[in-house]
Amino acid sequence: MYFDGTWTVDCNENYEKFLETMGLDAIKRKLAAHDPMKITIKQNGNKFNLTESSTFCTIVINFTLGVQFDYSLADGTEVEGTWNLEKDKMVGVFTRKDNGKVLNTTREIVGGELIQSLCYEGTKAKMIFKKE
Repeated sequence: MYFDGTWTVDCNENYEKFLETMGLDAIKRKLAAHDPMKITIKQNGNKFNLTESSTFCTIVINFTLGVQFDYSLADGTEVEGTWNLEKDKMVGVFTRKDNGKVLNTTREIVGGELIQSLCYEGTKAKMIFKKE
């Protein structure tokens, strides 16, 4: 479907500052900002299977659009939330279990690239992925 494929991070914008706002220490921020993360997306109707692979870990996530699920970020932060489609954009709203603060995420295809936009506590970042 539209998002299907394996996507490798090409570059990012303001990602280290975003990770600092999320509470990661300086060493983890530096490592994460330069990590060759990959996302593999498979869609079957309103069901998605995502595999996020990084130097730190591989996480497999299965979810249905609009249905709340629990998820652990690569740094171990636990969140719960949902993904929905708004036109050609995936929109995720997640709440951290440790402090109740909201993490907003969008994924969209722009010019053949997967753009992942993140916002936490007013700090915004982007990750730009190229399709393999």
